[in-house]
Amino acid sequence: MPTIHSSDPDFRVCRISFPTLLEIQLEAEERGWGTRWSSEHALRRQVKERDVLLQSFMREERGGVVHSYRCLLIFSTPEGGGGGMTTMDLNPPRFFSLERIDRDPDVRKAFVRMFSLAMGGISMTAKQ
Repeated sequence: MPTIHSSDPDFRVCRISFPTLLEIQLEAEERGWGTRWSSEHALRRQVKERDVLLQSFMREERGGVVHSYRCLLIFSTPEGGGGGMTTMDLNPPRFFSLERIDRDPDVRKAFVRMFSLAMGGISMTAKQ
């Protein structure tokens, strides 16, 4: 799967609603994709019913045609007010239907940095 760079035309950061995340989960289940939650019930146990941030970072191509987009998701967890991060595959029509929030170049850079930090692991740090 080729990596999507922030300068690529299919790089995007989107804010999606919890109901949209459930629809994406259902589509992934129907397609038998492995990059999803095991069930809607499992998703509901791990994700708080709030908006989720999504960033494209890989594309699966077959015969020169994009089959799916692998995206990073940052979400709130139900317990303790923390958050989580995972990956999810989206089909191209769904992916392109999502509203972008990264059109400004400076905002895009900030989102790239935030997702990069989250992938590396973020924890609260006591100031000294």
